Amino acid sequence: MIGRDAELRKLRGLLADAADGRGGALLIHGTAGLGKSALLRTVGAEGTEDGFKVLSAAGVETELWLPFAALQLLLQPAADGIGKLPSSHRTALVDAFSATQTEPHIFRVALAVLELLADEADRQPLLLLVDDLQWIDSSSRDVLRFVARRTRDLPVLIVAASRAVDSYAPSGQPDLHLQPLGLSAAAELLDAGAPDLSAPLRALILERAAGNPLALVELPKTVQDSAPQLDDLPLTQRLEDAFAARTDSASPECRTLLLALAAEPSAPLNRLLEVSSRLAGTTVSVDAVQEAVDAGLVGLVGRILEFRHPLMRSAIYTRATVADRLATHRAIAAAMADTPERRLLHLAAATLGPDEELATRLERFADTALARGKVASAVPALRQAAELVQDPRRRTEILVRAVESASEINDRVHTQLLLDRADMSELGPLERSRLMVVSDKAAFEPDEPHRRIEDMVTTAAGAFDAGGVQVAENLLWRAAARCFFQDGDARVRTLAAAELDRWHPDPDAPVVLTVRAYTEPFRYGAEVIARLGSLRPDRLDGRIMHFLGSGAMVLGEATLAARYLSLAATVWRSQGRLGLLARSLAGSWPRVYLGQLDRAREESGEGLALAEETGEWIVWLGVKATGSLVAALRGETEDAERMLGELRAHRLFPGMPFAAVMAQQVEGLLALFDGRAAEAYDALARAFDPADPHYHSVSRWLLAPDLADAAVAAGTVQRARELLDGLPELAARLPSEMMVVAHVYTEAVLAPDDTAEEHYAAALTALPAGWALARARLHLHHGRRLRRQRHNVDARNPLRSARDEFDRVGARPWAEMAREQLRAAGESSGRRHANTSDRLSAQEMQIAVLASRGLSNREIGQRLFISHRTVGAHLYRIYPRLGITSRGKLAAALAALQDGHPASDSSGADAG
Repeated sequence: MIGRDAELRKLRGLLADAADGRGGALLIHGTAGLGKSALLRTVGAEGTEDGFKVLSAAGVETELWLPFAALQLLLQPAADGIGKLPSSHRTALVDAFSATQTEPHIFRVALAVLELLADEADRQPLLLLVDDLQWIDSSSRDVLRFVARRTRDLPVLIVAASRAVDSYAPSGQPDLHLQPLGLSAAAELLDAGAPDLSAPLRALILERAAGNPLALVELPKTVQDSAPQLDDLPLTQRLEDAFAARTDSASPECRTLLLALAAEPSAPLNRLLEVSSRLAGTTVSVDAVQEAVDAGLVGLVGRILEFRHPLMRSAIYTRATVADRLATHRAIAAAMADTPERRLLHLAAATLGPDEELATRLERFADTALARGKVASAVPALRQAAELVQDPRRRTEILVRAVESASEINDRVHTQLLLDRADMSELGPLERSRLMVVSDKAAFEPDEPHRRIEDMVTTAAGAFDAGGVQVAENLLWRAAARCFFQDGDARVRTLAAAELDRWHPDPDAPVVLTVRAYTEPFRYGAEVIARLGSLRPDRLDGRIMHFLGSGAMVLGEATLAARYLSLAATVWRSQGRLGLLARSLAGSWPRVYLGQLDRAREESGEGLALAEETGEWIVWLGVKATGSLVAALRGETEDAERMLGELRAHRLFPGMPFAAVMAQQVEGLLALFDGRAAEAYDALARAFDPADPHYHSVSRWLLAPDLADAAVAAGTVQRARELLDGLPELAARLPSEMMVVAHVYTEAVLAPDDTAEEHYAAALTALPAGWALARARLHLHHGRRLRRQRHNVDARNPLRSARDEFDRVGARPWAEMAREQLRAAGESSGRRHANTSDRLSAQEMQIAVLASRGLSNREIGQRLFISHRTVGAHLYRIYPRLGITSRGKLAAALAALQDGHPASDSSGADAG
């Protein structure tokens, strides 16, 4: 490849990294279809000299809605490896590529593909080339995104080219926009492929190609010196015309074959010949195939014909007459009785105008697909059915079903496209509710939160009255969730709670408990907490576990929240439902207050990655804030500030008080740990001002202990007492762990000297058993107060307790404070030993713990949704950090470090 040195250095650097086992993904965006050979030239890997095995596929418009179509094509050269995979992975891929089996969950397929590629790459580095990504079916695209995020420890490089940007990037963001070749580089490339052009024609092609490498290669093949004029059409259309012109001299049989291939690019050769013969009215033999191959129009890969370039396919298809296109689709449909999905799509493509009978058949096909769990197959059938009906009401009803199905497979792009096609004037109350549920899942609108909540409650009421109890509950739950996330005002909170009361629901139903917790916690909180503690729900029902856990979390009942959300996460993990898993990993937040900083770090890190991958941006805000808080409490100031900046920069942050109050807590703690007490107090006090954007009417009480700490340090105790004046009454109405801790902690820390001792004793008795950090902090304050009163000997016991607990949980700033106070009280205190989490990243810690329990690399990979070879690579990095060299020593090393005593070992290494 010639020119663009900086871009080429990046591309070739990625290739070199992949060859060395450090894979990655790259999107070349804003391009026309490059084609396999052009992609190979672009990355400098043409031929086999670079030692890569190349897997390639290109998106095709006609296959956009066929689940896993592009993936099946991409994996053909590696298909022999499917039979060597563990049974769960093998079954997932067989079911994905089967027309009759139940469609597996997308991330089960994705993990199976990752393992297949990892095994294949173990023999030879892989280069995956994916052209026209914007036309890749959503299932294949989701799999590619999943794999692209997990190639860092594998010799796998994914290069994709797209005419669109952003939405289709396999790694979540575009990486490279190739600039046109400069004049000298363009001339060099043109001369290399067409050295005999006349000077006028050479100059004209250089002008018309405008630095596009594909144009410089292809245009010379279609122009003659005798006709040196190139029209002024847009470049892509000009290239299409150039490609199509190369078929002018082909025989009628060859042109018929090429049109059939353009209409059905995945058809095997024997079927193409059958269809072409039917269309031509005579036998179309392999001679026509050979003619197309000799002309450089197509290539034969196994039993599949491939166009040399994607623009060739679109050029041939668009140049054909409408009658020829319709006839071709009808002939293909007739030949595809054994693949009903494709047959129906071709019948629809062969239809002009409404066709009620075909629309009904498409709906029946969708019903069958949904019954088998093949949701991705149902979407195109419903979309086509909607186009074929005349009645606007029926069309809208079908589109509602298509929207719901697209939403179920998390295809946000096409969900929105289908939403835009629905005629809202034709919606009844039930359909309106169903669409509002989908639109809430597809795109969370942060603007006008109170109006949106009111609309959702009103629409839910209409659905309930129309008999749609389930969709009404779903929509009301979403409205209630907004009351928490966006801190709805008293009017909309009361409106949502009153609508639920109108339904006379079962008071123990999980969704009812959650709605009441979200909407009016200070009215229903005591009742909800009592019911949450007495329920015995099905632990294997992830939906119920999540409802109960999220309800407990927003009330501040951290112990129950962590328990229920952990059970929900276990269910979603076992089912490979990554979006729901990300939501349940929001349970990392209550773990902070339970003193489980290591686990909170691991879960928030995993939740953050999964939220980015699945587009769960509300979850992203929560786990990003949790990660920042954990980093601050561990004394990792730079990490905390970095994550805080990323949180505040997110487009949804300004409209999300639940995240803003967490951000302000981190700001305050960082200032407090840095000795900037007045600044810390001011930052934390803002969260208690209803006019401040960081105010949250419920979650602010998690900051009450921090505010008390800052007030004592800044000398603003009286101001803090006034700010917390309403706390005792609210704590009586909502006796959650959060409110109990806020009340008794601030009462003790802000108490006058003459009543302080009794308040400390009462607080230590009243604290919830699991709130380890609050207990240690109370010991620290108690010891500090005793020391100020010159009771140094008495101060040592609470200060020791504080130091030991802070060391145990890894809260370094507070641990250092306790050590300083102990030294001031006359007792030396040794330096804290580094614990395990100081030496390992969050994911490395997860892997080490799971490996120490005896799980194999494949089992760990399945649990964490990474390749087993990535697990092995992590273990090789983990061992030296723990001072060991074998898997068998992991449990002892982890236990020793947890106790503060590093382990060592000299046995042979084993990462398997």
